[in-house]
Amino acid sequence: MDKQYTDTWDTIIEPQKSLFHLNLQEVWKYRDLLIMFVKRDFVTYYKQTILGPLWFLIQPLFTTITYVFIFGNVAKISTDGLPQILFYMAGVTAWNYFADCFNKTSTVFRDNQGIFGKVYFPRLITPLGIVVSSLLKFGIQFMLFLGIMGYFMVTGADIQPNSTILLLPLLVMMMAGLALGAGMIITSLTTKYRDLVFLLTFAVQLLMYATPVIYPMSTIPSEYQIFIQANPMAGIIETFRYAFLGTGAFSWELLAYDFGFMVVLLAVGTLIFNKTERNFMDTV
Repeated sequence: MDKQYTDTWDTIIEPQKSLFHLNLQEVWKYRDLLIMFVKRDFVTYYKQTILGPLWFLIQPLFTTITYVFIFGNVAKISTDGLPQILFYMAGVTAWNYFADCFNKTSTVFRDNQGIFGKVYFPRLITPLGIVVSSLLKFGIQFMLFLGIMGYFMVTGADIQPNSTILLLPLLVMMMAGLALGAGMIITSLTTKYRDLVFLLTFAVQLLMYATPVIYPMSTIPSEYQIFIQANPMAGIIETFRYAFLGTGAFSWELLAYDFGFMVVLLAVGTLIFNKTERNFMDTV
């Protein structure tokens, strides 16, 4: 075939490549589709609801109030001297982003099998769209957190934001990477083992209790702290609190461990996802 014709093709069908061939260049080529998925996820969240986008604010606010009543006033769990609502709001804001990304990414193959079976596009676009759309939700809830923090600062609460705030983009990236990596592993496994879908909500709830969302790291006996710190989300939540509120356990070594854990988990998750998406329609 003449070269002048072969150069005009938009898509070239090639033989199946190795497991490590991720073709990220093709993902970038479909960035318009990524934006469309983000808009779809963001809009459908509050479509046909009375309060609309206000649910992005109501959910973390009601969750925080519940934690204040149960864990703060009934269980009397320490908040390291911080106002209870501010302490819990910090944990809820960060945790919600991770949990939202993880929950939605973990069911990508099941939720999108109708689209995957009809149209070709890089399947990695779908979990990436979830991470980005959840980031918009995180941004709204983060503004609520800043508003509450500003109120307490004006009223004289002992809150000491510091330069660690500059690590916020890194913390958000690490939460997204952990959720994306773990979610892609789970969704790949659920194409064969559907039981994981039923265990997912329970597992996320248990993981939250293993993360200092409703308690500070300082309340954990020193001999058990190593087990909590093994959870990569623990260091991220504590660093988030330390950066904005001045209270919490901040350690460069712990943050480096969390980052390394994220890189490995994201790499493994991407490889497993890349392998599964080639033939998952035969098993779902």
